[in-house]
Amino acid sequence: MLTFEEILPLVEKPSRYTGNELNMVVKDPSAVDIRYAFIFPDVYEIGMSHLGIKLLYHIINNREDAYCERVYSPWPDMEKLMVENNIPLSSLETGTPLNEFDIIGITVQYEMCYTNMINALRLGNVPIWSKDRGEDDPIVTCGGPCTYNPEPFADFFDIISIGEGEEHMNELLDLLKEKKKNNWTRKEFLIRASQIEGTYVPSLYNVEYTDDGFIKSVEPTNNAPKLVKKRIIEDFDNVYYPDNIIVPYMSIVHDRITLEIMRGCTRGCRFCQAGMIYRPIREKSIDKLKEITKKLYDSTGYEEISLCSLSSSDYTQIDELIKYLTDEYTQKGVSIALPSLRVDTIKNTEFMSDLASFRKAGLTFAPEAGTQRLRDVVNKGVVEEDLMIACEKAFDAGWDSVKLYFMIGLPTETLDDVEGIAALTYNVKEMYFAKGKKKGKLNISVSASTFVPKPCTPFQWCGQDIPEKVIEKQEYLKNRLKGRGLHFSWNDINLSMLEAVFARGDRRLSKALARAVELGCHMDAWDEHFNMDLWKQAFEETGIDYKWYASVNYDLDAILPWDHIDCGVSKAFLKKEFIKAFKGEITKDCREGCNACGLTRYSAKCREQLKKTATEADEL
Repeated sequence: MLTFEEILPLVEKPSRYTGNELNMVVKDPSAVDIRYAFIFPDVYEIGMSHLGIKLLYHIINNREDAYCERVYSPWPDMEKLMVENNIPLSSLETGTPLNEFDIIGITVQYEMCYTNMINALRLGNVPIWSKDRGEDDPIVTCGGPCTYNPEPFADFFDIISIGEGEEHMNELLDLLKEKKKNNWTRKEFLIRASQIEGTYVPSLYNVEYTDDGFIKSVEPTNNAPKLVKKRIIEDFDNVYYPDNIIVPYMSIVHDRITLEIMRGCTRGCRFCQAGMIYRPIREKSIDKLKEITKKLYDSTGYEEISLCSLSSSDYTQIDELIKYLTDEYTQKGVSIALPSLRVDTIKNTEFMSDLASFRKAGLTFAPEAGTQRLRDVVNKGVVEEDLMIACEKAFDAGWDSVKLYFMIGLPTETLDDVEGIAALTYNVKEMYFAKGKKKGKLNISVSASTFVPKPCTPFQWCGQDIPEKVIEKQEYLKNRLKGRGLHFSWNDINLSMLEAVFARGDRRLSKALARAVELGCHMDAWDEHFNMDLWKQAFEETGIDYKWYASVNYDLDAILPWDHIDCGVSKAFLKKEFIKAFKGEITKDCREGCNACGLTRYSAKCREQLKKTATEADEL
């Protein structure tokens, strides 16, 4: 048998597993009351790029009574050697096996990481089913955007955190400390935890199904709330933000300073889950961002800053912020990244000329659909002229490369809409040449992902296009988007279909998830490890018609698997938006007046806006 140290030279990228990076937190484990293992269920270079785990890692470690340590999914070569040599999955900070921690937290960002979550518990010698854990086993929790439909993985978790975790985390750890002090049983602790807002304890809910496979009822027990309300941070400007993030020894996917400038979105795109669940919109002040940027630059030495939000150009002080970053950091060789810019806001901003002085980082625009008709259906709120102006400004500022994001399979889509993607792309290409640019430098990357209906959106009732239709549209675009300077990419339809299955599924899927892990499914988000044949075997052996979950069109009055999770936006609002979508009607930006989406239950700012809008309507 080999030791952990002996297997490191035998695997690819051993620095994934060594820890001891710059700014890693070091504590004496025996001097704390709570030991917390934070799992990102993917490989190190993906997990180390994620902002959420950076935030919560330092929030927990700022407590004197707790020690948070990191765990990432091992790459298959490492996992094989670990299993062969009986080495459990352990933390980077101290090498402690998972089953020796008091509490485990897993961030759930993407449906195709569900098998990684279960596999991590298995490798760490933690019982994967919550019902099988005893008094000495860790409390297993999770949080993240996928928890707005937690049902497909609910039976694996003791606690599921709904909403933003900065405050919820500390309240949960305070209660866990009380559990240890008072010797509460596991069940006593979970019943008390269910009373903390934002806490879903799946074992306290009974689910019944109709004969035709739909949800009949979801009933709480032990005084658990019938509707689990999400947590939101109202004072976003003063909420904790780390100023000494860990700097890895190896290259990671986003190896840079991530500056979260705002949270939430007011646009109301009907396909976008993030735009619904992260409401209401909140911004950090310029002064706070200046302070955070300086501290992070001084503590890390990174040479790239990425502005993090659902749409950086919607930040109300974006011109001032870019000017500051330009003036302060250009001479230091720092570049800036602005992912997923709103094309309709570029024409009213000045920052493109400022960015010309930076080293050219990524520039991405997301028209989403190829025709105006379909953009109105999804409430995108942009026109072709907006995209052309945005690209023109980019080309004038020195960019020769842009990325365009589209979706195929959106509700009501026709082949004319798909052709619109190609036509729009060629219009951008022609505009580039019309400006006298050199042909050899142009690079337009076009991505067409397959629409996946998500919970808590107006399209949650819509089934996904069947695979044959999606493939037809992909082939059409492959043939249309050819030639020098054009690069087209698309999603594997099987991956997109499974994403829809687990996005819209219920608890009955848990047995298929567990069986898939037994068969060897994990790292499913990586093309070289995804195996649809094994998934089909898992579904067949557990008697699940997986295609039904992806393609079913729910009735508007049906009980959806996630209806007991309150995302803040009311179901009545989502229904109204669903109906408007099929009429091609636009809903205005929330900043132009409250649309009564339901957030008045959560946000004082939204209540004020609703009152203001009502007053304005009375005056009219």
